[in-house]
Amino acid sequence: MDILALNCGSSSVKYQLFDWTRKEVIAKGMVERVTIGDSYIIHEVPGRETYREEYECPDHRVAVQLIVKTLTSTAYGVVKDMNQISAVGHRVVHGGEKFTCSVTIDENVLNTIKEVQHLAPLHNPPNISGIEAAQTVLPDVPHIAIFDTAFHQTMPEAAYTYPVPYEWYEKHGVRRYGFHGTSHLYVSKRAAVLLGKSPKDCNIITMHIGNGVSHCAIKNGISVDTSMGLTPLEGAVMGTRCGDIDPALPMFIQGVEGLSAKEVDSVLNKKSGILGITGQYTDRRDVIDAAEKGDKRCQLAIDIEGYRLKKYIGAYMAGLGALDAVVFTAGVGEMGWLIREKALENLSHMGIVLDKAKNRSTMTRKRETMISTPDSPVKVFVIPTDEELVFTEDVAAILEETYTDHMNFKYSFAESSFQRS
Repeated sequence: MDILALNCGSSSVKYQLFDWTRKEVIAKGMVERVTIGDSYIIHEVPGRETYREEYECPDHRVAVQLIVKTLTSTAYGVVKDMNQISAVGHRVVHGGEKFTCSVTIDENVLNTIKEVQHLAPLHNPPNISGIEAAQTVLPDVPHIAIFDTAFHQTMPEAAYTYPVPYEWYEKHGVRRYGFHGTSHLYVSKRAAVLLGKSPKDCNIITMHIGNGVSHCAIKNGISVDTSMGLTPLEGAVMGTRCGDIDPALPMFIQGVEGLSAKEVDSVLNKKSGILGITGQYTDRRDVIDAAEKGDKRCQLAIDIEGYRLKKYIGAYMAGLGALDAVVFTAGVGEMGWLIREKALENLSHMGIVLDKAKNRSTMTRKRETMISTPDSPVKVFVIPTDEELVFTEDVAAILEETYTDHMNFKYSFAESSFQRS
């Protein structure tokens, strides 16, 4: 049984083809610069050289067609035809309160995803485009939605309820939802293994830091708080998103700049965060390089991000009580030693003691590493995330009718014998 996982972002489509019978990745890759020009595919097959092809993808439909073309190519493909695919798993960022777990996509499910797309305007529309494109290309296999928000549906009311008129929640579903759920699920399960404990016996803070950034407080194995809110805009400083700001700021800027609400929303989502502070960069590597050359705004961006990460660690420690581990993951979390160092600076009084040399040498997307000192009461791990594996295991379990909530379902990566491929 081969399972295709698709993760459609605003300008990219990540994919992974997994042989469920042999429990191994057959191929994976990404189509970059979808909708923005000069697009291309990077295709990786174990044991072969990486394949790259320039191919214009004006929309996600063409990107999915390119993935199918690549997977079935006689020269660099891995399957004879797409009939070998048993199912497709799709990442969907926002499921509102409608979905607390992964589900098979039918017309009603797709319509419900569309109904909440305004809550994730950068993500749900391309997620929907990817689903519709894949359904066109692969009409005869089950398509299954895996929701970023599902992992956080265990949050208590006190954590997800906003202090605004309660009827806004009742009428419009205004509440904290949280995102990056599959990533937080994966790395928290892996951290429990590294700690030698059951997930239900672990209190962990997971920090997913990429272009999008979110943190999660996990108590006894379940999400009890997370930094993103109604939409993915709230929380930490991100590549282009502002994160936490004074709620009156948008109205103030509307007035003094003469902008519409839609224009301000676009600025907060697409022109703020690291880009807004530096004026030119979103990639932290570019920011760090410029800071080293004396760019004061880039140095300020680094300082702001580190300080805000530190504040979230402190807040979640207060909420969780005893803490077992802090986990860094995603692109910056896995590769950005300076950002991690800034976030953990001077936290020894809270039981977090960083091994600076180990931290600085840890820049990998494949290896799990402890970067705290051996005697640190709270362990700090860098754990590369694998959201596609979560997609795959959810899809397989739904097909085999063994799927249940994540605390009872036996994920392969939650076992001590698990080996990352």
